[in-house]
Amino acid sequence: MSAKKSMTDMNDKPLLGITMGDPAGIGPEVIAKALAGRALRRLCRPLVIGSFPVMQQAVKSLKLKLNVIRVEGHEPVPPRSNDLAVLDPLDHPLGRFTRGVAAPGTGAASVRFIQKAVELAQLGCIDGMVTAPINKEAINMAGCHFPGHTELLADLTGAQESGMMIIGGPLRIMFVTTHVAIKDLPSLLTRAKIEKAIRLAHLALRDLFGIKQPRIGVAALNPHAGEHGLFGDEEAQVILPAAHAAQAQGIRASDPLPADTLFGKAAKGDYDAVVALYHDQGLIPLKLVAFGTCVNLTVGLPIIRTSVDHGTAFDIVGKGIADPGSLVEAIKLAAKLAKRR
Repeated sequence: MSAKKSMTDMNDKPLLGITMGDPAGIGPEVIAKALAGRALRRLCRPLVIGSFPVMQQAVKSLKLKLNVIRVEGHEPVPPRSNDLAVLDPLDHPLGRFTRGVAAPGTGAASVRFIQKAVELAQLGCIDGMVTAPINKEAINMAGCHFPGHTELLADLTGAQESGMMIIGGPLRIMFVTTHVAIKDLPSLLTRAKIEKAIRLAHLALRDLFGIKQPRIGVAALNPHAGEHGLFGDEEAQVILPAAHAAQAQGIRASDPLPADTLFGKAAKGDYDAVVALYHDQGLIPLKLVAFGTCVNLTVGLPIIRTSVDHGTAFDIVGKGIADPGSLVEAIKLAAKLAKRR
């Protein structure tokens, strides 16, 4: 697959690398289901980066009318709608493993798939990457000590700063913190972290979504935005100074607003994105309006990367009931961003 060729063939459909994620999870199933129809192929050329035998088995077990074919790095992705192209970057075939169980072998394989996709994206061989879920326990068992995709991708691409924006329905949410205990939250909310989230939200809206003067709503931490210190002073001490610093740089960020009204205003179009301070603050409204179809977009990378909003779902692996909705939306968004870029 030669560099700089991916956007020139087949009616300029972007070529997207779709990483399998953990082979023991639902990644193979949702990939096969998402690519079984023709709708996504009208938008992009999908290239699965993962274990060829695992992908074959997934298609077979689901009884899908897909022809799984192996491609090498230099070969073009076939245009036929029933072909499922797989690039297997493993030096040795993946050994036997138990589906639904974290293991070093499958963890290492999932990391290798990501590394290969980043390599192809940096060379210009693919126009973006879409990732199926990895298992954090498995990758750590394999010696890859990152909390998740976002941090691993930042390391692989040399990104100075990056962050997670989740998109669903009418909402785009940028997070200051994610997986932290609520009791630790106030001490983790620093002006620098909040400024970074506002800056990354502005960058994504401007450079990826083409909004020239994006409007960003900044959520408060406390009820009623602290009610002038009655319910807490984080707004006055940390959040407001961060918002003012962003405003001084020409970013249209709001002062801290009560979260119970901010998300409703954003859903109605008053804001192009919201900066949420913690995991549930942003994800509860997102999943209320777009459960099962949310997309994770990594902001700040030199490449396009979208992902599903769910995990490996070890508890339902092999049952054939995994919903591909989030992956479908992640592929759609990656194709849209790649065309714009």
